[in-house]
Amino acid sequence: MTVSATLASNGRELTIKIHGRFDFSAHQEFRDAYEHNDSNVNSYIVDLSGASYLDSSALGMLLLLRDYAGGDQADIRLTNCNDDIRKILTISNFEQLFIIQ
Repeated sequence: MTVSATLASNGRELTIKIHGRFDFSAHQEFRDAYEHNDSNVNSYIVDLSGASYLDSSALGMLLLLRDYAGGDQADIRLTNCNDDIRKILTISNFEQLFIIQ
């Protein structure tokens, strides 16, 4: 599992790309991806196109990102979800908390 982060040229949008299993083993790497970037970031994209698996600890990590980004006012998009991951997010009612594309 790897996590990569890319800051947009305007410095206001951070894309975090997940590769492989998104589970507890990714906790520190995922957290580092958003906590150690420019404080001008106001929009986050979590690209799940490379994710093969997502568990309850990954859901918790997404909630931690949401809190870090401003809670109800957070601009976070979960993108490129495969059918299995989209199903988990839907069952967990994450479409109420995140924009899922």
